Amino acid sequence: MVVLAKGLARRGHTVAVAVFFGGGAYEAELSGAGVRVIHLNKKSRWDVLPFLSRLARLLREERPVILHSYLAVPNILATVLRPLVPATRIIWGVRASNMDLSRYDWLARLAYALERYLARFANRIIANSYAGKCHAVAKGFPEDKIVVIPNGIDTEYFKFEAEGRRLVRSAWGVTEHEILVGLVGRLDPMKDHSIFLAAAGRIAQVHRDIRFVCVGGGPADYTEKLKQQAAGLGLTSRLIWAGARDNMPAVYSALDIATSPSSYGEGFSNTIAEAMACGVPCVVTNVGDSALIVGEAGSVVAPGDSFALAAAIQHLVELASDERRALGEACRVRIVYEFGVDRLIQRTEQTLGLV
Repeated sequence: MVVLAKGLARRGHTVAVAVFFGGGAYEAELSGAGVRVIHLNKKSRWDVLPFLSRLARLLREERPVILHSYLAVPNILATVLRPLVPATRIIWGVRASNMDLSRYDWLARLAYALERYLARFANRIIANSYAGKCHAVAKGFPEDKIVVIPNGIDTEYFKFEAEGRRLVRSAWGVTEHEILVGLVGRLDPMKDHSIFLAAAGRIAQVHRDIRFVCVGGGPADYTEKLKQQAAGLGLTSRLIWAGARDNMPAVYSALDIATSPSSYGEGFSNTIAEAMACGVPCVVTNVGDSALIVGEAGSVVAPGDSFALAAAIQHLVELASDERRALGEACRVRIVYEFGVDRLIQRTEQTLGLV
């Protein structure tokens, strides 16, 4: 969303971003690109009526030509409040694919049911993956309203940083002769860290010069459950829990191999594409459009199979360093030419009728 907002502003469009909660990490970046950030000052999950009143007032004051919402709750709100701005075109954003809603609470399930019912009232629905479109259509979303526009990666920002690699690995206590395998993603069941840990446990028994890192935060109870699993697999001294990080190009550059073991729900995985843009070869599960992203420049395994995941990672580990480096260079070339920011902006302009 930030990449798109900045790109549209750079092309001369007037763009404002309304956020539920203020103080986010991307506000300065948006403001610096000439994008106005509007705080809706949501106090909590249950701040409903006052929040809706503020949002309704904003729409009446701004009268946007296009209201582009992202994810289920914003999609619902944009459609429900449409009578206040009848001339505004409502564009939904669908960012996931086969979500396993049984793993989430009743509110998430209710939101999805409402979103599915209201989809017919959107002017257009932009899915960021073909898997997301197929899943939405199978669940009753109108196929004729859905267009697929893959995410765009800022390859001028996401690129290999030699000094960033040195600093991050030094901070984590990883030496240059060790191979670092990483999983970047929030600690959430859909990301399937459990399978990654199981694969890491098998690899660690064979290779002594391998280290592993999980980058991203999550709920305390789920984090503790994963840490207990890692300890049970004997990974305590081989695994780094890095938490959420800001300088992601440096983090990706610190890795030798990146993984995405997601079991469901992925649409277009930014972490895969960002890692590839930084020259890091990836092993991914065949979920969402992950296989499409890596193409011939990465390895794809079935979700939920820790043996296959371990074997694919081990294959990359056993490559000569120059072979792994050449594969990383092929990864970057693929992202630059297939998933660059310019393609995202141009295709979105066409879909929104801005050209």
